[in-house]
Amino acid sequence: MSKLTPFHVAVPVHDLEAARKFYREVLGCGEGRSDTHWTDFDLFGHQYVIHYKPRPAEQEAHHVNPVDGHDVPVPHFGVVLEWDAWHALEARLRSHNIQFIIEPYIRFKGQPGEQATMFFLDPSGNALEFKSFQDINQLFAV
Repeated sequence: MSKLTPFHVAVPVHDLEAARKFYREVLGCGEGRSDTHWTDFDLFGHQYVIHYKPRPAEQEAHHVNPVDGHDVPVPHFGVVLEWDAWHALEARLRSHNIQFIIEPYIRFKGQPGEQATMFFLDPSGNALEFKSFQDINQLFAV
């Protein structure tokens, strides 16, 4: 695998302060530049930006697709972490009483692409997935 470069993603949040607190205190992200309508975060080495967008009058439920017996919310995003960092994040989330959409578990157990995964929402309803592989070479296994 070649050296990865940081990605940049911007997501909408309807309560900028609640989202800032979540990303800073719950996920432990370093906060970068900010303005009255957006804030940059260091999300495990990636540039993650929250942008204020008013809450819609009616918020649609997430679309879900079945994966390994679970309803995976779409869209979702996150980071592939090293094994120990994934477990540390799981413990951190549990200490903050985060409600999981999909509880942390091992997906595709005993199959190509076996991975630890967990899903949860930020305060604005953005679905996040964090995963890890004991063998990173399984990332794109078929």
